[in-house]
Amino acid sequence: SVSPGDTSVLAGLYGPAEAKISKELPDRAALEVLLRPKVGLPGVLERSREQLLRQTCEAVVLGVLHPRTAISLVLQVLSDAGSLLSCCLNAACMALLDAGLPLTTLFCGVTCALQPDGSILLDPTAQQEQEARAVLTFAIASSERKVLMATTKGSCSVEEMQQCLAAAQRAANTIFQFYRDSVRRRYSKS
Repeated sequence: SVSPGDTSVLAGLYGPAEAKISKELPDRAALEVLLRPKVGLPGVLERSREQLLRQTCEAVVLGVLHPRTAISLVLQVLSDAGSLLSCCLNAACMALLDAGLPLTTLFCGVTCALQPDGSILLDPTAQQEQEARAVLTFAIASSERKVLMATTKGSCSVEEMQQCLAAAQRAANTIFQFYRDSVRRRYSKS
């Protein structure tokens, strides 16, 4: 369970397990991501986020080590107070890490809100996202801080996007330190 601020997502990972014949891939594991809203049924927005999450996870999971299997990642939104996609990305990475799946690199999600005055807010609340001129979410790899995924809502210049990316890459250091501390706490003998 990952909770930046008041946004909270619970992640469960199942697999690698035997895949249904229709979903089986002969050369790698088939990755399925399901995003469940707090209430009601998943809609178009959840399906769009599922696709972004799946593509990000597929970029780092070494699925070739588990051909003809299925891996299911289920993300349940417990509360959404803003920066939901980045929270989902962080929960997904922690679930992959905790399950012991082989990964090429870790990743994290960072959301930036570009305010009307040009200032950048990290991990904006839902209210700040609504007031923002643009909201950008990045998935950043731990190796060399490369961008695995980027999505924007609203309009911004190329320079502003680069400034948001630089801020997100700096913020990623804090998230990767949190990952290290969490793993250390979980697996320490004391």
